[in-house]
Amino acid sequence: MKVIAAYLLAVLGGNASPSAKDLKSILGCVGAEADDDRIELLLSQVEGKDITELIAAGREKLASVPAGGGGAVAVAAPTGGAAAAAPAEEKKEEKKEEKEESDDDMGFSLFD
Repeated sequence: MKVIAAYLLAVLGGNASPSAKDLKSILGCVGAEADDDRIELLLSQVEGKDITELIAAGREKLASVPAGGGGAVAVAAPTGGAAAAAPAEEKKEEKKEEKEESDDDMGFSLFD
């Protein structure tokens, strides 16, 4: 990946066809080791090809790769009966709690 990143940086920098020396220079600037075999392999595979076409082809391939968690299960919401009444009961309980908390002033008000 670092060789590919160096190649893309060189192309973005204006060098349409970077050499192995260019890639080694970029990798050396960030302290990464340059593997000659990988550099030569990359350069032989992209030789004579347009980078925008390569990126477009890569995007098409990535679009077919599943990227979900795989473990998610869809659960249908229960309908009718006691299940529908449960949320209404919870709301009533919440309202009671709020009222109890507001009675902390023991009947005295700031403006009485």
